[in-house]
Amino acid sequence: MRDMRDVLLVDGYNMIGGWPELSSISNTDLEEARDRLLARLADYQAFSGRKVIVVFDAYRVPGLGKSFAQYKVDIYFTKEKETADECIERLVGELTHRRRQIYVATSDMVEQHVIFGQGALRISARELLTQVEQSEKDIRVRLQERSRNSSRNTIDGKLSPELRQMFERWRRE
Repeated sequence: MRDMRDVLLVDGYNMIGGWPELSSISNTDLEEARDRLLARLADYQAFSGRKVIVVFDAYRVPGLGKSFAQYKVDIYFTKEKETADECIERLVGELTHRRRQIYVATSDMVEQHVIFGQGALRISARELLTQVEQSEKDIRVRLQERSRNSSRNTIDGKLSPELRQMFERWRRE
């Protein structure tokens, strides 16, 4: 059975450049910025119910063009001489279906007009950051409510935040 969820296509490097925290990190460690983006989008995917696909531009890197999943988020590195915009446009065409809405997260105005013409809706980098931050806040509130309502004595209640985060990272991989 095909996955009929709404889809969020994300221009990965556009988000890294548009989110202040990730932009700062990318100046010294681009891989860390990518990993943080993917981890946050994985949480957003789980909370929002949208399928998240992140596209990274590998235009000048010969021989790439691979796709894989990390944190249950689909990741595409474009083929040689293919831009992220071209890949996103191709994916919008492939994923368009009457019972599914396609959203594209990019702050590139030309790309926004092209994908809008194909029937997809656009989300700017700042709008997506706001949505992700709100979902993170909502998740924290729900977890706090759940822990207050739970009278069970679990190991989770005894773990430090660092250990809890490490286990969560392992769970996603």
